[in-house]
Amino acid sequence: MKSVLLRLLARDRALFVGALLLAAAAVGLGAPLDFALFGLMLAGVAVFHHHTLQVALAGLVVITAYEVLVGGFAAGVGLQGLALHLGHEWVTLANLLGLLLGFGLLSKHFERSNVPAKLPRILPAGWRGAFLLLVLVFVLSSFLDNIAAALIGGTMARAVFGGRVHLGYLAAIVAASNGGGSGSVVGDTTTTMMWIHGVSPLGVLHAYVAAGVALVVSGLIAARQQHAYAPMVSSDLAAIAIDWTRVAVVAFILIVIIVTTVVTNLAFPAALDRFPVIGAAAWAGLLICAPIRRPDWQLLPEGLKSSAFLLSLVICASMMPVATLPPPSWQSTLGLGFVSALFDNIPLTALALKQGGYDWGFVAYAVGFGGSMIWFGSSAGVALTNLFPEGKSVFAWLRSGWHVALAYVIGFAVMLAVHGWVPDTPHRDIPAGAPVAANPAAK
Repeated sequence: MKSVLLRLLARDRALFVGALLLAAAAVGLGAPLDFALFGLMLAGVAVFHHHTLQVALAGLVVITAYEVLVGGFAAGVGLQGLALHLGHEWVTLANLLGLLLGFGLLSKHFERSNVPAKLPRILPAGWRGAFLLLVLVFVLSSFLDNIAAALIGGTMARAVFGGRVHLGYLAAIVAASNGGGSGSVVGDTTTTMMWIHGVSPLGVLHAYVAAGVALVVSGLIAARQQHAYAPMVSSDLAAIAIDWTRVAVVAFILIVIIVTTVVTNLAFPAALDRFPVIGAAAWAGLLICAPIRRPDWQLLPEGLKSSAFLLSLVICASMMPVATLPPPSWQSTLGLGFVSALFDNIPLTALALKQGGYDWGFVAYAVGFGGSMIWFGSSAGVALTNLFPEGKSVFAWLRSGWHVALAYVIGFAVMLAVHGWVPDTPHRDIPAGAPVAANPAAK
C-alpha cells in the first residue's frame, strides 16, 4: 500500500511540474499571466483532487491579488476596480450559492419521499432501466433547472443501484441534465440568457438534435457500465410507503422556481441583473414548506464547502481578460464546448451574445453539454459530486466518463449535418460595454 501511495504522489508531482512548465511556456509565447495562473489553478484542482477547496481558494487569492496589483479589471483598477467588478458579479454568485444549497436540500426531500426507492417498479430490468433513468433526467431538465435534474437523477440512481453508482454513469447523469436543458430557454442558465437578450425560444430548439443523439451515445454506454458494475436492486417494494407530503413539497418548490423565472423573464427582465431572483425563489419555497416538512439543515455546512469551490472558479473565470471570442463559425463553436469544461460557460455565453452572429442552438449545446466532460465544468457536476465525492477526480472522471466527450462530438456532427450552421443576425443592438444579463440557475 505504501509503495502505491508513493507512486501516486510521484505521478501527481510530475503532473503538477508539467503544468508549471506549460504555464511558463505559455507566458513566454505571449499569453497573459492571468491565464497562466488560472491554468495552474485548474491543474491543481485536477491533480490534488482531495484538496480541491484549498486549491481553489488559494488560486482565488493569488489571481485576485495579481489583478488588484498588476492586471486590473474591465471596470477599473486596484481595489476600486475589484469592488466594481464584484458589484456586477454578485447576482451571479448569489444565484449560484442559493441554488446549489437549495437544491441540495430539495434533493434530500425527494430522496426521503421514497419515490426513488419505488422506481424499480416502473423501470425495466437490466441496462435498459439504467438508460431510461437517464432519459428521465434529460426530460426533467428541459423544464427544471439542470442542477435539480442532476441531483434528482443522482438520488434515484443511489436508490435503484443500492448505493453503488459507477463514475461513468454519474458523468452520464450530468451530461443528460445539461443536454436536456440545452434546447429550452427555461432549462439552462445560458439559454435563459439568450432569451433575455432577444433570441427566440425556437432559436435554440434545434440543440435537441445534437443533445438527443449525445444522450443515446453516452447513455447506452453508461447504462451498460452501470449494469456491469451494480445492477438494479430488487426489494420488497410493497413495504415502502411514499411520503406524498414530501412529494408535494418538492413539486411546490419547483413550481415556485419555474413560475418566478418565467414571470421575471417576461415582465421584469432587468431585475435579473439586480437581484438573485432564482436563488431567492428556491429558498422562499423551502422556507414556506419548512413547517410542513423540515429540511435537513445539517447538510448545509458540507454544501457550503462545495459551493465555495465552484464560486471560486466562477470568480476567477470572470476576472480573466477575455476581450472577444474567435470569429463565429461552427468550428469555433465546437471548440467552445471543450473550453466550457474548464472555463465557466456564463461569461462564454455573455461574450458570444455581445459578439453576435452565432447559430444559438449550436452555442447552447456546446456550452451546455460540453461542460459535462469534467466534473467541475458545470454546476450540475459540482452539485452531484456533493452527493458522490468519489467523482471529484478529473482523471477518474475522464477515464470512466470518456463517452461524454465522444457523444459531444458525434451529437455536434449530426446537428451540423441535419440542421446546418445557420448564423443569426444581431438580435439586439447592445451598447458597447453594457452589462449582459445573467440569471445563473445552472451551467
